Amino acid sequence: MTVLAPALAEIRDDFLALEQPDRLQLLLEFSNELPELPEQYRDHPDLLERVVECQSPVFIFVEVDDDGIVHLHATAPRESPTTRGFASILVQGLAGLTADEVLAVPDDYPQTIGLTQAVSPLRIRGMSALLGRTKRQVREKIAA
Repeated sequence: MTVLAPALAEIRDDFLALEQPDRLQLLLEFSNELPELPEQYRDHPDLLERVVECQSPVFIFVEVDDDGIVHLHATAPRESPTTRGFASILVQGLAGLTADEVLAVPDDYPQTIGLTQAVSPLRIRGMSALLGRTKRQVREKIAA
């Protein structure tokens, strides 16, 4: 059994500790906490990859620094709080992890945080795609 990174486990446990309606409120809180893109990416949207599986326009960019630490950057419109919330969960949950730790995150993580009743399957698929594209970019960066 894969050990989940502490931040992701804590996020999952926070969601699972709540009743359904409160889970959406927590997701909204995450959407408000999505960090702004670093300036070097704000001016270069060409560096960002669109996550086409998401209903809203979500773009991500992954960096792997010299120490092998992954930095996920994401942008999503404020009027799309669900999508922004999912992006924020991943940005915060993956922060400080090594490439190997990110690649070890279970692909079904989005299904484990207790939102499958609260949001549409399409939105859960979008979060799964966010995670999948993040992992693909990590693999590409460490192979380069």
